[in-house]
Amino acid sequence: MNDNKINDSVPANETQEGQIQRQTAARVQNSDRKRVIQTDSVQGGNIEISRVRGRLKAERVISRVKSGFDRPLIVIIAMLLLFGTVMVFSSSYAWAENDYGDSFYWVKRHLLWVALGLAVMLLVMQFDYKVFQKFTPAIFAVCFGCLCLVPIIGKTVNGAKRWIAIGPIQIQPTEMMKLGLVLMLSWYISKYVMASRDLDAITAKDKKKPIFRRSLKEYMPVFFREVFIPFAIVGLVCVITILERHMSGTIILFCIGMVVIFVGKVSPAWIGALFAVGGGAAYWLITQTGYTSDRIMAWQDPFKYELNEGWQIVQSLYAICSGGLFGVGIGNSTQKHLYLPEPQNDYIFAILCEELGFIGAMALFAMLGTLIWRGVVISRRAPDSFSKLVAIGITGKVAIQSILNLAVVTNTLPPTGISLPFISYGGTALILLMCEMGILLSISRYSYQKKA
Repeated sequence: MNDNKINDSVPANETQEGQIQRQTAARVQNSDRKRVIQTDSVQGGNIEISRVRGRLKAERVISRVKSGFDRPLIVIIAMLLLFGTVMVFSSSYAWAENDYGDSFYWVKRHLLWVALGLAVMLLVMQFDYKVFQKFTPAIFAVCFGCLCLVPIIGKTVNGAKRWIAIGPIQIQPTEMMKLGLVLMLSWYISKYVMASRDLDAITAKDKKKPIFRRSLKEYMPVFFREVFIPFAIVGLVCVITILERHMSGTIILFCIGMVVIFVGKVSPAWIGALFAVGGGAAYWLITQTGYTSDRIMAWQDPFKYELNEGWQIVQSLYAICSGGLFGVGIGNSTQKHLYLPEPQNDYIFAILCEELGFIGAMALFAMLGTLIWRGVVISRRAPDSFSKLVAIGITGKVAIQSILNLAVVTNTLPPTGISLPFISYGGTALILLMCEMGILLSISRYSYQKKA
């Protein structure tokens, strides 16, 4: 394959000077435009090798047609929002009446956040997902900048300095970073890891040389590009988050990063090594810092510390055990009457179990499972590497956060602040979640493969 050769048909009566001018113009045109040189097949689809401004570029090409949004995903989002609104009102009205003299205080605010979230989702889903790909570095820079500002100008709420107040609105940069990290890793891996690997697959085949038989000198640039930089992005974000004493946010960001890196086909051995390092660091932080070690002791024996650190855990377990198979009925919870603190937030699942029982919990699992299934389907049908990684990253974020919330509420994991997606009381976290659903729906428009 000769990349520099230009196959131009020469008119019969063309002079030598005209031929030189025509070929010169063709070279200039091909140096500025994308020119397909070769299309080859490798595992996972077709690879289109092209030259853009003198550089070789490899890109997976799948013939897709732009069609409608994923209707099952839209339906399940609407069902989860409706279910969450009902549970927010049912779990919060006792505390709202006691604190504000208005039993509708929290649900009215939640409905406002739901309306704003739906507006954001409907707006975002109209954009081509490639718009987000174009502005990913800027989005990540804004999220990272806000995260760094928290220790400086952050607002303390319930003893934790994790919010930035903009007038009456409080923004938690950790929630912003969850989306920013997904976009940044997807952008980097699709542009510098998967594209380079695809190009290596073609060139290695042409040279009859296996791509894994490389010397240390040849392997180091690959290690730096495919392993060091993605892990450094995740590590930097986690370090800044842990400085805010936000253990739950650090764990979620770390897990989201590992999901995207794993789907980006980074070696599982490196991912396992990073999990070992991250686990060791988390264990040291948990055992050596006072605010986490107290929670560990309460987690191990919550009834021993029932009057202080174990209070919320004990009341949550009482609520779950009281529900039985069918629950005590919607609105009939006992634990929400000033026993379980702020039941509309992180521990709303405990009130759901008390009022709707095992059947209600299984209904919630079914809805969340369906949403995750649709996200995986959209990711598998995505037209390119960036959209594939973004879709699985957003889906993974919902799955990870849901699992961790349920584990905390049932005392499977130590208590920490993790909201239940779509169900817990809304705020800027709900707005960002709906923005993520809008991006997922935008990608779903390209999930229909063109038939030959």
